[in-house]
Amino acid sequence: MTTGSPVEDRPEVRIDRSDVGRRVSVRRLAEFVDDRPVFRDSIGVLTSWDDEGLTVVPRSGGPVHVPEKLLVAGKVVPPFPARRAPLPVVAPVELQRIAGRGWPAVEQEPLGEWTLRAAAGFTRRANSVQALGDPGVPLPQALAAVRAWYAARGLPAYVEVVSPGSPDRLVAELDRLGAGYAPTLVLTAPLALLARAGTGHDRVRLARTADAAWLSAYRRVTGDPAVEEAALEVLHGGPSVWFASVPGAPGQPPLAIGRCVIEGSWACFGAIEVQPYARRAGLGTAVMAVLASRAAEEGASGGYLQVEAENTGAIALYDGLGFTTSHTYHYARLPQE
Repeated sequence: MTTGSPVEDRPEVRIDRSDVGRRVSVRRLAEFVDDRPVFRDSIGVLTSWDDEGLTVVPRSGGPVHVPEKLLVAGKVVPPFPARRAPLPVVAPVELQRIAGRGWPAVEQEPLGEWTLRAAAGFTRRANSVQALGDPGVPLPQALAAVRAWYAARGLPAYVEVVSPGSPDRLVAELDRLGAGYAPTLVLTAPLALLARAGTGHDRVRLARTADAAWLSAYRRVTGDPAVEEAALEVLHGGPSVWFASVPGAPGQPPLAIGRCVIEGSWACFGAIEVQPYARRAGLGTAVMAVLASRAAEEGASGGYLQVEAENTGAIALYDGLGFTTSHTYHYARLPQE
């Protein structure tokens, strides 16, 4: 083979730029030792391919960049075969902390063991105080500080209440102040179960960033520049973040999207959305399956998501995928003074 020849002239290269976002296996010419070629293989997600070459993100380590002229072979491979494993053992408090790191606020400040979080009002999770542990001051004083902190940012004051985890007297103090509550369920499932769900996995594409097409299908887009800037920072925050999409027709938004962030044994799923005209075709399940396979490839074995208790349609879908309820937490909104 002549390494400078066009890719289309290399019969062992069975991928092209349309495969960006898929899991691939590539072989590249790495070096010559005693005039003999040495090759290196990489398996991972093909995240880009331009005139400078292609980039593959393997299961661990940094991205592998391959100049196109050094590409010897390449092919699409199936999603990682997630192995059956029990759910990791984790207490509700720790899972809430993991979730907080997977959806990090733009601004964070400690209040004892509590964490004040703000992101221009983008989602309650990123704009609420995570009230886990001891705030370091009496509860009335702590909640007064919470009110003042959010008021200074023009935001309502939300308190994330987890039981067990939050102080025992917190609910009583919130009731005294006249707080309103909104329950959220935390659901968990083994990744191997999710990775095998549904069909149409080959239609899903993965990326490290949420591009304009992905964002066009995300229903939380508001048009407010400050909120949109905060949303981009939150969406891309976390230890290992992946965005999934099912491309639509040329010039049209994706048919389905999703987001996953991986930390250790756990993978968080969110932003699973399907265009109304594309529903009931299993696209949401396919998105979750491919994200689950990638998370398993990075070493995770459990998946979780957070869903509002009143969202019965989504809960029914997740029940069908094998999710069960780990625990419930509440967002308590403090009335304005």
